[in-house]
Amino acid sequence: MSISERLRTMEAIWDSLLYDDAHMPSPEWHGSILAERKKKSMMDPRRFCPLRKSKKGISRRWK
Repeated sequence: MSISERLRTMEAIWDSLLYDDAHMPSPEWHGSILAERKKKSMMDPRRFCPLRKSKKGISRRWK
């Protein structure tokens, strides 16, 4: 297969995964990781800031 054929094949595979992903539940360990991160954020809220605030800060730096 040529490079362009391989890239098209990979793209088709990724596209098919996008649609199949909706039927695939997240693994249990994802929930554990999220719970641990939430716990850490509650312990020291100064280390974290809301996503909206982060986005504003980033866009200000790039203007």
